[in-house]
Amino acid sequence: METIRQFAADLSGTVWGWPDLFPAMVAALLLTGLFTTVSLRFLQLRGLKHSLDIIRGKYDDPKHAGDLSHFQALTTALSATIGIGNIAGVATAIHYGGPGALFWMWVTAVFGMALKYTECTLSLKHRSILADGKVAGGPMYYIEKGLGRRWKPLAVVFAVCAATSSFGSGNSIQAFTVADQLRADLGVPTWLTGVVSASLIAAVILGGITRIGLVTSRLVPFMAAVYVTGALLVLALNLPAVPGILVLVFKSAFQPAAQVGGFAGGTFIFMLTWGVKRGLFSNESGQGSAPIAHAAARTDEPVREGMVALMEPFIDTLVICTLTGLVILSTGVWDDKQPAELPINPQTDLVVINRDAGVGINGRVAAADRFSGVLYIDQGRPTDASLVYNHSLVGQPRVLQDGRVWQGTIAVANGVIDFSAIPALRLAGDVTLNGSPLTAWAFQRGLAPLAGRWGFLVVTVGVVLFGISTAISWSYYGDRAVVYLWGPRGVLPYKILFCVMNFLGAVFSLEIVWNFGDTALGLMALPNLLALVLLNRQVRGLTQDYASRRRATRR
Repeated sequence: METIRQFAADLSGTVWGWPDLFPAMVAALLLTGLFTTVSLRFLQLRGLKHSLDIIRGKYDDPKHAGDLSHFQALTTALSATIGIGNIAGVATAIHYGGPGALFWMWVTAVFGMALKYTECTLSLKHRSILADGKVAGGPMYYIEKGLGRRWKPLAVVFAVCAATSSFGSGNSIQAFTVADQLRADLGVPTWLTGVVSASLIAAVILGGITRIGLVTSRLVPFMAAVYVTGALLVLALNLPAVPGILVLVFKSAFQPAAQVGGFAGGTFIFMLTWGVKRGLFSNESGQGSAPIAHAAARTDEPVREGMVALMEPFIDTLVICTLTGLVILSTGVWDDKQPAELPINPQTDLVVINRDAGVGINGRVAAADRFSGVLYIDQGRPTDASLVYNHSLVGQPRVLQDGRVWQGTIAVANGVIDFSAIPALRLAGDVTLNGSPLTAWAFQRGLAPLAGRWGFLVVTVGVVLFGISTAISWSYYGDRAVVYLWGPRGVLPYKILFCVMNFLGAVFSLEIVWNFGDTALGLMALPNLLALVLLNRQVRGLTQDYASRRRATRR
């Protein structure tokens, strides 16, 4: 497990650029977003009203080619974007990068609106109608058709990365977060959650995009309404703290918060990277996933569907992620520790360090500080060593067996416990939280005056609904990529493997699953960002032509 964890971390670092050196993917996303925004003359701000008119059905025509209405295409794409990134992703960004990471998520969203418009307009322009009458579209099609046949190798690279990413960011991360949340809140074994989740997803995705569209068009508005209502209640109860939190976010965006409480502290580049990385994971702008869903919309106007798509980063990040971030920060859980009890197993990312050592900048543990040898547990208390969980020291640690303090020895090599040589043990102590458990704690604390200790259920329900709906939509993205690469014959094996990966994601550890997802995310975005730059002139031409026809119609 430690070997897999280190491999996943190295792979993610290679793709994203090591934050201590140069975050290459961050630069590519921000610069492409800025270029697109300027070239389209800030269309993401000018086009908001027209976008809302399209979404509410003013321009729907059932005679147009396609499988989904504008609203269904939006909700299918939103069901893939509004999800774990809004709950666990924001919490992870703040856990690693501090309050300033939220600001860089906002920046990613503003630029992302222009990117999303560009890629979805191109997707409609260059989509294909398959022999079975179904629609196929996305970056692989607009790369090949828009740039010419000589660019087909880049289209193939994107399709391979899209299929791979559907197993990672769109699937295993969702399964892990659902399983982690149900384990933390209700004690449900992760393997059981994995079996149920994979079975539910299989029941839906075998029905194709029409069933996916029907499910998501009903599920997304409901789950978003429940989550947003809970977040607004927390902020209303903590209203006096909100202005100060906003000041902290802006201040920390350029001067990262120092190490306090449960927060490890980090450099500016580290914080920037986590904000942009989690912003991309949340709204998927520039990644090339949403164009696959929007290609199925019933419309003959590419720009019109692009206008629908630009609302996704606004809803996903500027509204829902902001609410999550403000809930976490205003309740004070981001730099606090909570009494908890954890299983001591390979899925729990525990690191054993020398007693006088600590956690360094960016939450790292130096190699020289890692403990090796025999760790003695005396009446439940570790001697000669300290324990690190979620990049922070565990306070008042106690090792338990069957609810009672345990005494014995544990073999440790380079900070890693030899799990094969110990019985089933648990660790009790004060720990920092990360991912969805951190967000759940924030809701529990924030809603305590109204709901007692049950406020976390808002997050638990949200995680389950968001996680499953996101995986359902992402299965369609991978499905279309497989069709592009191998034709319809590859779809059924892909769907079976997708369900298997959903189960595996539920039983692996947090850092392995997230690093794998981040790697696939970056690999998928790079060829798409290059295509968006090369096809920018075509998008500007389509935009100008559509605007001129609208003006003529109004006359």
